[in-house]
Amino acid sequence: MEYHNKQIISMLKGLFMMILMIMGTQTHAQLSSDFYAESCPSLFPAVRGVMQRAVAKERRMAASLLRLFFHDCFINGCDGSILLDDTSSFRGEKTAGPNNNSVRGFEVIDKIKSRVEKLCPGVVSCADIVAISARDSVLLLGGPRWSVKLGRRDSKKAGFTAANSGVIPSPFSTLKTLINRFKAQGLSVRDMVALSGAHTIGQANCLTFRNRIYNESNIDLSFALSRRKHCPATSGSGDNKKAPLDIGSPTRFDHSYYNQLLDKKGLLTSDQVLFNGGSTDSLVGTYSRSRNTFYRDFVRAMVKMGDIKPLTGSHGQIRRNCRRPN
Repeated sequence: MEYHNKQIISMLKGLFMMILMIMGTQTHAQLSSDFYAESCPSLFPAVRGVMQRAVAKERRMAASLLRLFFHDCFINGCDGSILLDDTSSFRGEKTAGPNNNSVRGFEVIDKIKSRVEKLCPGVVSCADIVAISARDSVLLLGGPRWSVKLGRRDSKKAGFTAANSGVIPSPFSTLKTLINRFKAQGLSVRDMVALSGAHTIGQANCLTFRNRIYNESNIDLSFALSRRKHCPATSGSGDNKKAPLDIGSPTRFDHSYYNQLLDKKGLLTSDQVLFNGGSTDSLVGTYSRSRNTFYRDFVRAMVKMGDIKPLTGSHGQIRRNCRRPN
């Protein structure tokens, strides 16, 4: 009898583990590129139209919307929480350290949402709109195309404390910190180096690279001197003056970012640590030589990042307004 009971308990444990595995698989299986094929067939053209106008008006906006996706996914998963304004019951993520006066593009997401709501009311999540806009940002600046997995739902609350906890790597990060922060999200070293290539577009504030151009030694001197012209050494002076992350082609999505690193012209400390005698040097070299390899790995990493803890099924909601819960 005792042996029989042990058998039953063992079988129940096995069944329980199988159910957990199936549930975990279904969470990601519910994300698919054709999720809205029937419920909102005009979704992609609608998003693309707004994106084209926004990027034509300001090329930098593409980089901002790509960054918005990254900052959303790293805080409690890709759930659109970064879009939420403060409410009486929670504080939004917009004023957290890594985002305050830095993350932007919310008005473009609002315009996309408004357009999509007119076509397909209450169907498409804000989280998915952020994911599509990130892909289109890359595409509109000459980068690779990929199928965006969709089916995420929106969170009902934000993660201000989580956003301030250090999960988003700072511009001053060491290589070890970068590796660990990405690993915590299920992303490999290769994913991290490929995703860092997003810095082939966009700009950074003087505050984030002042120490690098004045105090670090692993930097090309002529590059440092040129950056100093627009970024004073004194803290508090010119903090918000901007410089392109990629001086070679700042508004084109290509692989020149990695060539800059080889020349010790990475603008941020967290850029140059990727090529500084460490474990990622060879990958930087590979991407500098092969745009296709970079594109392939970047796309894989973007899809993988988009899979970070999505809300699906009955979890979360489809917000009518991306800035507040229903």
